[in-house]
Amino acid sequence: MPARRPSHTMQTFGFNHPTAPPSHLPVASTSTSESTTPKRKKLTHAEALEQIRTFLRSQSSYDVFPVSFRLIVLDHHLVVKKALNTMLQNGVVSAPLWDSEKSQFAGMFTVSDLIHLIQYYYHTTTYEDAAADVDHFRLQSIRDIEKAIRVPPPPLLSVHPMRPLFEACKLLIQTHARRLPLIDTDDQTGKEVVLSVLTQYRVLKFMAVNCRETIHLDQTLRSLNIGTYCNPSPEHDNPYYPIATATMQTAVFDVVHMFSELGISAVPIVDANGKVINLYETVDVITLLKLGTYQALDLTIAQALARRPVDFEGVLTCGPESSLASVFALIRMRRIHRLVVIDDGRPKEGESEQDAKQRKGRLLGLISLSDVLRHVIGSDVEIGGGGVGAVPVETLLAGGTAQGKAPRADRAAAQAAIRRDAELRGEFPS
Repeated sequence: MPARRPSHTMQTFGFNHPTAPPSHLPVASTSTSESTTPKRKKLTHAEALEQIRTFLRSQSSYDVFPVSFRLIVLDHHLVVKKALNTMLQNGVVSAPLWDSEKSQFAGMFTVSDLIHLIQYYYHTTTYEDAAADVDHFRLQSIRDIEKAIRVPPPPLLSVHPMRPLFEACKLLIQTHARRLPLIDTDDQTGKEVVLSVLTQYRVLKFMAVNCRETIHLDQTLRSLNIGTYCNPSPEHDNPYYPIATATMQTAVFDVVHMFSELGISAVPIVDANGKVINLYETVDVITLLKLGTYQALDLTIAQALARRPVDFEGVLTCGPESSLASVFALIRMRRIHRLVVIDDGRPKEGESEQDAKQRKGRLLGLISLSDVLRHVIGSDVEIGGGGVGAVPVETLLAGGTAQGKAPRADRAAAQAAIRRDAELRGEFPS
């Protein structure tokens, strides 16, 4: 659908998208043209962060988007197969859902929903029945599936496009959401209008392009504690705890189970020595579904990766001593979703070069875009682990929370939803 401007005028910014660089982090440049531009005062890390936050407070949430952009919105009565095909054809991995009967926003359809659907069918039915049901199952019934596998439903959150960008970022962090729909109200009809969806990447890209202060964020990622790092202990069998990993021989469904149970979107693939050799992501599951091979869940990761598109750009890695400025320099140049932190092989005190080389490439940690955004916005917006429901934005931003867990349901609820869809198709008597 064509992009609609909000009900108030505003300034917008467009982005350039140069070709992608190599997979290593670039070095952030701190100079422009020294002959014509006076030298700027060197900012401390804290000063740079505060100036970036001031900039975000001065911009609306809609300012992030270019003058012209495309938005894919799906009717929640649409069947999953058609929705998936639409997303694949348009190169998106999520889309807002629209309730055409009530003329209102009905949530988001994301890769996580597909993961939950796959997990349910894998445990409860045959491949043939799963393929048949997924081809006819409607988007509006996915929440019943999530209840059946005891996954908390995603909060129905949105923000007005004219709200300050800083507040939208706080909401993303508070709710652990990866995306936030921008919802306006039509002045004539009083109905909701979905303008676009704010993502963590769009926000960070906006900062990288428009905030020169990012070049002063020269402290290392490890010293800033940005990301999740391996911290093994005798209490856990996982040598990379708390990071979930897999090998090339791991079954695809085992990784899909990790996605659903842990709420993660990527799993590093390591060899016997702990060196990172690849990364399996939730979007890789879409590739298998695109091929129509539901049986592919029994494939090994090695077999599944062989089915990846030839244009896959590879895994982005960095060292623990990489700076936050270098991350923003990379975001300026290409789209990223996460960075895998690996050992750079630098010799430690008293260590031989041979031993250091053997460590090179080993998994040390994982950095997501939410980790970067949380550091920039500030950790004081953390609200704890309570679930967040359909709560007004103003309540959340004021520090309020909506406590409570999703009600538990058994498989009968999901089966009832499947039956309702089947009845609509005339396959069962009402």
